[in-house]
Amino acid sequence: MSEKIARFFAERQPATPCLVVDLDIVDENFTSLTAALPDAKIYYAVKANPAPEILSLLAARGSSFDTASVPEIEMVLAAGVTPDRISYGNTIKKQRDVARAFELGVRLFAFDSIGELDKIAQSAPGSRVFCRILTSGEGAEWPLSRKFGCDPHMARALLIAAAGKGLVPYGVSFHVGSQQKDPTQWDTALRTVAEMFHDLEALGITLSMVNLGGGFATRYRTDVPEAEAYGNAILDSLRRHFGNRIPETIVEPGRSMVGNAGVIESEVVLISTKSANDNRRWVYLDIGKFGGLAETMDEAIQYPIVTNRDGDGETDSVILAGPTCDSADVLYEKSDYRLPVDLAIGDRIRIHAAGAYTTTYASVNFNGFTPLAQYYI
Repeated sequence: MSEKIARFFAERQPATPCLVVDLDIVDENFTSLTAALPDAKIYYAVKANPAPEILSLLAARGSSFDTASVPEIEMVLAAGVTPDRISYGNTIKKQRDVARAFELGVRLFAFDSIGELDKIAQSAPGSRVFCRILTSGEGAEWPLSRKFGCDPHMARALLIAAAGKGLVPYGVSFHVGSQQKDPTQWDTALRTVAEMFHDLEALGITLSMVNLGGGFATRYRTDVPEAEAYGNAILDSLRRHFGNRIPETIVEPGRSMVGNAGVIESEVVLISTKSANDNRRWVYLDIGKFGGLAETMDEAIQYPIVTNRDGDGETDSVILAGPTCDSADVLYEKSDYRLPVDLAIGDRIRIHAAGAYTTTYASVNFNGFTPLAQYYI
């Protein structure tokens, strides 16, 4: 936790649960990724955290933006970004939303099916399009396979069809999975993409861009590669598969841009056991899956958790759960979280690396609980 955030908690003592984000860390993350991939254009994945303060900061740094909806496009435009720095990267869009994006000046669209391509051809004529291909998601803690993308053979046919529909077949995209801790996972996808570029060029379709997606990890309970390691692995793969004809590249960081910049403070609401001889405590917090910690589903994302009693004595394994009247609202039962034995009701705990995919996952008044409060400093 940064000194700025620690000072904010000490001086302001905000009501819990709340998220506090240090914007200086976001700025540092942008600098690190830019240095690691100097020739790539950064398209920040707005869905990770669309706070105006973050969008304005990244806009001023020259970032472009990956958006998933018209409201996200409008947020980015409100931050002073011009439409040529916006990609409508969701492959599942309503026809009227494609039309609205085009009206707002967006000219870069993702697709992965003929139905989506037809929408773009009809409502965003002449736009640049890129087709998303399937990847395995192997090695990712939050895989993004199956729902998005199509196989490379279909993608080739779709890109040929795009040219016939008056669109510009611009490139290919893929995503190796969110919180991808293996930098070599980009290699297989890039080999496939290079083959597609070659095959389509032989058919008269010249692609210009590879969208490398996101996947760059942030540190939770275990170490992750530095931005430089991702950059080196990706650049090696690009040179290996494209030779001296490396195309334009795009990256779409979300988690790695804002994850480690945020800390959630929460209160212990209850500590209990389920029987007289039950030695494992249940610790209930005032935040749970429905309050912003949806990524604890299947215990996939494991946030570092600290208390003000750490280091004072003995700890034991606990089950962590949220406050709602829903039995699914259990955060960690199998992942061996250990908290101080003297932890008490009313104590504050802090959930680190919580700047991404928390406020945007928080429900609106489920069980009457207000959405997660947020502060940007």
